[in-house]
Amino acid sequence: MEANTRSTGRLPAAFLTPGSSSFMDFLGAHQPEMLPGNRQLPPVQGVVEAPHGTTIVAVTFPGGVVLAGDRRATMGNMIAQRDIEKVFPADEYSAVGIAGTAGLAVEMVKLFQLELEHFEKVEGAQLSLEGKANRLSTMIRSNLGMAMQGLAVVPLFAGYDVDRGRGRIFSYDVTGGRSEERNYATTGSGSVFARGAMKKLFRDDLTEEQATTLVVQALYDAADDDSATGGPDVARRIYPIITVITEDGFRRLGEDEAAELAGSVLQGRLEQPDGPRAALL
Repeated sequence: MEANTRSTGRLPAAFLTPGSSSFMDFLGAHQPEMLPGNRQLPPVQGVVEAPHGTTIVAVTFPGGVVLAGDRRATMGNMIAQRDIEKVFPADEYSAVGIAGTAGLAVEMVKLFQLELEHFEKVEGAQLSLEGKANRLSTMIRSNLGMAMQGLAVVPLFAGYDVDRGRGRIFSYDVTGGRSEERNYATTGSGSVFARGAMKKLFRDDLTEEQATTLVVQALYDAADDDSATGGPDVARRIYPIITVITEDGFRRLGEDEAAELAGSVLQGRLEQPDGPRAALL
Protein backbone atom coordinates (compact mmCIF):
# COMPACT_ATOMS: atom_id res chain seq x y z
CA MET A 1 0.00 0.00 0.00
CA GLU A 2 2.83 2.41 0.92
CA ALA A 3 4.86 1.61 -2.23
CA ASN A 4 1.86 2.25 -4.46
CA THR A 5 1.30 5.62 -2.76
CA ARG A 6 4.89 6.69 -3.38
CA SER A 7 4.90 5.64 -7.05
CA THR A 8 1.64 7.33 -8.09
CA GLY A 9 1.45 10.17 -5.60
CA ARG A 10 -2.17 9.21 -4.93
CA LEU A 11 -3.95 7.82 -1.89
CA PRO A 12 -4.71 4.09 -2.03
CA ALA A 13 -8.21 3.17 -3.20
CA ALA A 14 -9.10 2.08 0.35
CA PHE A 15 -9.02 5.72 1.45
CA LEU A 16 -11.26 6.88 -1.41
CA THR A 17 -13.97 4.23 -1.20
CA PRO A 18 -17.10 5.03 0.83
CA GLY A 19 -17.33 2.70 3.81
CA SER A 20 -18.21 2.36 7.45
CA SER A 21 -18.15 5.30 9.85
CA SER A 22 -16.22 3.01 12.22
CA PHE A 23 -12.45 3.40 12.11
CA MET A 24 -12.09 -0.08 13.63
CA ASP A 25 -14.09 -1.58 10.75
CA PHE A 26 -11.91 0.30 8.26
CA LEU A 27 -8.72 -0.93 9.92
CA GLY A 28 -10.10 -4.45 10.19
CA ALA A 29 -10.84 -4.52 6.47
CA HIS A 30 -7.54 -3.11 5.20
CA GLN A 31 -4.89 -3.75 7.88
CA PRO A 32 -6.38 -6.13 10.47
CA GLU A 33 -2.96 -6.89 11.96
CA MET A 34 -2.94 -3.32 13.34
CA LEU A 35 -5.85 -4.04 15.69
CA PRO A 36 -4.65 -4.89 19.22
CA GLY A 37 -7.00 -7.86 19.51
CA ASN A 38 -5.48 -9.55 16.42
CA ARG A 39 -1.98 -9.70 17.83
CA GLN A 40 -0.73 -13.05 19.06
CA LEU A 41 1.48 -13.34 22.11
CA PRO A 42 4.35 -15.83 22.04
CA PRO A 43 3.76 -18.95 24.16
CA VAL A 44 4.39 -18.17 27.83
CA GLN A 45 4.08 -20.03 31.10
CA GLY A 46 1.78 -18.37 33.63
CA VAL A 47 0.59 -14.78 33.71
CA VAL A 48 2.48 -12.16 31.68
CA GLU A 49 4.05 -9.48 33.90
CA ALA A 50 3.46 -5.94 32.66
CA PRO A 51 2.88 -2.54 34.31
CA HIS A 52 -0.69 -2.15 35.54
CA GLY A 53 -2.66 1.01 36.23
CA THR A 54 -4.81 0.91 39.30
CA THR A 55 -7.58 3.05 40.78
CA ILE A 56 -10.03 5.21 38.82
CA VAL A 57 -13.05 6.98 40.34
CA ALA A 58 -15.97 9.01 38.94
CA VAL A 59 -18.83 10.95 40.51
CA THR A 60 -21.74 12.91 39.07
CA PHE A 61 -22.95 16.28 40.30
CA PRO A 62 -25.71 18.59 39.07
CA GLY A 63 -24.27 19.92 35.84
CA GLY A 64 -21.66 17.31 35.03
CA VAL A 65 -19.31 14.53 36.08
CA VAL A 66 -15.81 14.26 37.59
CA LEU A 67 -13.39 11.50 36.51
CA ALA A 68 -10.09 11.07 38.36
CA GLY A 69 -7.26 8.62 38.86
CA ASP A 70 -4.15 8.09 40.95
CA ARG A 71 -0.72 8.14 39.30
CA ARG A 72 0.87 4.81 40.29
CA ALA A 73 1.57 1.84 38.00
CA THR A 74 2.71 -1.44 39.50
CA MET A 75 4.34 -4.62 38.20
CA GLY A 76 3.91 -7.40 40.70
CA ASN A 77 4.97 -6.04 44.07
CA MET A 78 7.11 -3.30 42.49
CA ILE A 79 6.20 0.31 41.66
CA ALA A 80 6.77 0.50 37.89
CA GLN A 81 5.97 4.21 37.54
CA ARG A 82 4.92 6.94 39.99
CA ASP A 83 3.44 9.50 37.60
CA ILE A 84 1.57 7.54 34.93
CA GLU A 85 -1.30 9.24 33.08
CA LYS A 86 -4.53 7.27 33.53
CA VAL A 87 -7.30 9.69 32.55
CA PHE A 88 -7.66 10.90 28.95
CA PRO A 89 -10.20 12.95 27.01
CA ALA A 90 -12.11 10.78 24.53
CA ASP A 91 -13.60 13.80 22.80
CA GLU A 92 -15.01 17.20 23.73
CA TYR A 93 -17.67 15.79 26.08
CA SER A 94 -16.27 12.51 27.40
CA ALA A 95 -13.23 10.93 29.02
CA VAL A 96 -11.75 7.50 29.80
CA GLY A 97 -9.94 6.37 32.92
CA ILE A 98 -7.80 3.26 32.50
CA ALA A 99 -7.18 0.38 34.88
CA GLY A 100 -5.41 -2.84 33.95
CA THR A 101 -2.46 -3.44 31.62
CA ALA A 102 -1.12 0.07 31.09
CA GLY A 103 0.40 -0.29 27.59
CA LEU A 104 -2.67 -1.95 26.06
CA ALA A 105 -4.99 0.46 27.85
CA VAL A 106 -3.25 3.56 26.49
CA GLU A 107 -3.25 2.05 22.99
CA MET A 108 -6.98 1.30 23.32
CA VAL A 109 -7.71 4.88 24.39
CA LYS A 110 -5.83 6.26 21.36
CA LEU A 111 -7.80 3.95 19.07
CA PHE A 112 -11.04 5.01 20.78
CA GLN A 113 -10.18 8.67 20.23
CA LEU A 114 -9.60 7.94 16.53
CA GLU A 115 -12.86 6.00 16.37
CA LEU A 116 -14.88 8.97 17.65
CA GLU A 117 -13.03 11.47 15.45
CA HIS A 118 -13.48 9.25 12.37
CA PHE A 119 -17.21 8.91 13.02
CA GLU A 120 -17.63 12.66 13.40
CA LYS A 121 -15.77 13.37 10.14
CA VAL A 122 -17.67 10.75 8.13
CA GLU A 123 -21.14 11.39 9.56
CA GLY A 124 -20.79 15.13 10.24
CA ALA A 125 -22.17 14.68 13.76
CA GLN A 126 -21.04 13.35 17.13
CA LEU A 127 -22.07 9.97 18.47
CA SER A 128 -24.47 10.06 21.38
CA LEU A 129 -22.87 9.36 24.77
CA GLU A 130 -24.59 5.97 24.76
CA GLY A 131 -23.13 5.27 21.31
CA LYS A 132 -19.64 6.15 22.51
CA ALA A 133 -20.05 3.78 25.48
CA ASN A 134 -21.10 0.99 23.10
CA ARG A 135 -18.09 1.57 20.81
CA LEU A 136 -15.74 1.28 23.80
CA SER A 137 -17.49 -1.94 24.83
CA THR A 138 -16.70 -3.44 21.40
CA MET A 139 -13.03 -2.53 21.76
CA ILE A 140 -12.76 -4.15 25.18
CA ARG A 141 -14.43 -7.31 23.86
CA SER A 142 -11.87 -7.50 21.05
CA ASN A 143 -9.13 -7.67 23.72
CA LEU A 144 -10.63 -10.76 25.39
CA GLY A 145 -7.86 -13.05 24.10
CA MET A 146 -5.22 -10.86 25.74
CA ALA A 147 -7.31 -10.60 28.92
CA MET A 148 -7.35 -14.39 29.26
CA GLN A 149 -3.54 -14.26 29.32
CA GLY A 150 -3.55 -11.72 32.14
CA LEU A 151 -3.43 -8.56 30.01
CA ALA A 152 -6.86 -7.19 30.85
CA VAL A 153 -8.08 -3.61 30.34
CA VAL A 154 -11.00 -2.42 32.49
CA PRO A 155 -11.72 1.29 31.92
CA LEU A 156 -14.24 3.70 33.35
CA PHE A 157 -16.03 5.93 30.84
CA ALA A 158 -17.73 9.20 31.80
CA GLY A 159 -19.15 12.14 29.95
CA TYR A 160 -21.72 14.89 29.72
CA ASP A 161 -24.85 13.82 27.84
CA VAL A 162 -25.82 16.90 25.83
CA ASP A 163 -29.20 15.36 24.99
CA ARG A 164 -30.14 14.66 28.62
CA GLY A 165 -28.26 17.59 30.12
CA ARG A 166 -26.40 15.62 32.80
CA GLY A 167 -23.26 13.65 33.55
CA ARG A 168 -23.24 9.86 33.13
CA ILE A 169 -20.83 7.06 34.07
CA PHE A 170 -20.30 3.64 32.44
CA SER A 171 -18.28 0.74 33.84
CA TYR A 172 -17.09 -2.42 32.06
CA ASP A 173 -15.90 -5.95 32.70
CA VAL A 174 -13.13 -7.76 30.80
CA THR A 175 -15.60 -9.25 28.31
CA GLY A 176 -16.84 -5.79 27.27
CA GLY A 177 -20.01 -6.02 29.34
CA ARG A 178 -21.26 -2.48 29.97
CA SER A 179 -23.19 -1.10 32.93
CA GLU A 180 -24.38 2.43 33.59
CA GLU A 181 -23.58 3.48 37.14
CA ARG A 182 -25.69 5.77 39.28
CA ASN A 183 -24.02 8.66 41.11
CA TYR A 184 -20.49 7.25 41.40
CA ALA A 185 -18.28 4.38 40.26
CA THR A 186 -14.80 2.95 40.78
CA THR A 187 -12.49 0.46 39.08
CA GLY A 188 -9.02 -0.93 39.70
CA SER A 189 -7.28 -2.59 42.63
CA GLY A 190 -8.27 0.08 45.16
CA SER A 191 -11.86 0.32 43.93
CA VAL A 192 -13.43 -1.36 46.97
CA PHE A 193 -11.91 1.17 49.38
CA ALA A 194 -12.58 4.14 47.08
CA ARG A 195 -16.20 3.07 46.63
CA GLY A 196 -16.66 2.86 50.39
CA ALA A 197 -15.46 6.45 50.75
CA MET A 198 -17.71 7.67 47.95
CA LYS A 199 -20.74 5.85 49.33
CA LYS A 200 -20.15 7.59 52.64
CA LEU A 201 -19.67 11.11 51.26
CA PHE A 202 -21.90 11.31 48.18
CA ARG A 203 -24.87 13.69 48.08
CA ASP A 204 -27.23 14.60 45.25
CA ASP A 205 -26.52 18.31 45.62
CA LEU A 206 -22.72 18.31 45.39
CA THR A 207 -21.12 21.38 43.86
CA GLU A 208 -18.31 20.95 41.34
CA GLU A 209 -15.75 21.85 44.01
CA GLN A 210 -17.24 19.35 46.47
CA ALA A 211 -17.26 16.64 43.79
CA THR A 212 -13.57 17.17 43.01
CA THR A 213 -12.75 17.09 46.72
CA LEU A 214 -14.77 13.88 47.09
CA VAL A 215 -12.75 12.03 44.42
CA VAL A 216 -9.48 13.05 46.10
CA GLN A 217 -10.82 11.77 49.44
CA ALA A 218 -11.79 8.49 47.76
CA LEU A 219 -8.37 8.07 46.13
CA TYR A 220 -6.69 8.86 49.45
CA ASP A 221 -8.74 6.13 51.18
CA ALA A 222 -7.84 3.70 48.37
CA ALA A 223 -4.13 4.50 48.75
CA ASP A 224 -4.45 4.11 52.52
CA ASP A 225 -5.51 0.45 52.20
CA ASP A 226 -4.27 -0.65 48.76
CA SER A 227 -0.51 -0.73 48.14
CA ALA A 228 -1.01 -0.55 44.35
CA THR A 229 -2.75 2.85 44.59
CA GLY A 230 -0.57 5.92 44.97
CA GLY A 231 -1.61 8.78 47.23
CA PRO A 232 -0.67 12.45 46.76
CA ASP A 233 3.14 12.66 46.66
CA VAL A 234 3.92 16.14 48.00
CA ALA A 235 7.72 15.67 47.90
CA ARG A 236 7.67 14.87 44.16
CA ARG A 237 4.67 17.12 43.41
CA ILE A 238 2.69 14.21 41.98
CA TYR A 239 -1.05 14.59 42.43
CA PRO A 240 -4.12 12.77 41.11
CA ILE A 241 -5.36 13.57 37.62
CA ILE A 242 -8.75 15.23 38.03
CA THR A 243 -11.02 16.02 35.09
CA VAL A 244 -14.40 17.75 34.98
CA ILE A 245 -16.89 17.38 32.11
CA THR A 246 -19.84 19.76 31.86
CA GLU A 247 -21.91 21.43 29.14
CA ASP A 248 -18.79 23.54 28.50
CA GLY A 249 -16.83 20.39 27.64
CA PHE A 250 -13.83 18.53 29.04
CA ARG A 251 -11.44 20.26 31.44
CA ARG A 252 -8.46 18.89 33.31
CA LEU A 253 -7.57 20.61 36.57
CA GLY A 254 -4.18 22.26 36.44
CA GLU A 255 -1.24 21.15 38.54
CA ASP A 256 -1.74 24.00 41.01
CA GLU A 257 -5.47 23.24 41.39
CA ALA A 258 -4.78 19.56 42.02
CA ALA A 259 -2.05 20.44 44.52
CA GLU A 260 -4.40 22.78 46.40
CA LEU A 261 -7.13 20.15 46.57
CA ALA A 262 -4.70 17.45 47.72
CA GLY A 263 -3.21 19.85 50.28
CA SER A 264 -6.62 20.60 51.82
CA VAL A 265 -7.38 16.87 52.05
CA LEU A 266 -3.99 16.14 53.64
CA GLN A 267 -4.48 18.97 56.14
CA GLY A 268 -7.84 17.58 57.15
CA ARG A 269 -6.36 14.10 57.56
CA LEU A 270 -3.95 15.43 60.19
CA GLU A 271 -6.96 15.90 62.46
CA GLN A 272 -9.00 12.96 61.14
CA PRO A 273 -6.65 10.30 59.71
CA ASP A 274 -9.57 8.20 58.49
CA GLY A 275 -11.13 11.13 56.68
CA PRO A 276 -14.45 12.97 57.05
CA ARG A 277 -17.46 11.06 58.30
CA ALA A 278 -20.95 11.05 56.88
CA ALA A 279 -23.44 13.05 58.93
CA LEU A 280 -25.81 10.97 61.07
CA LEU A 281 -29.51 11.75 60.80
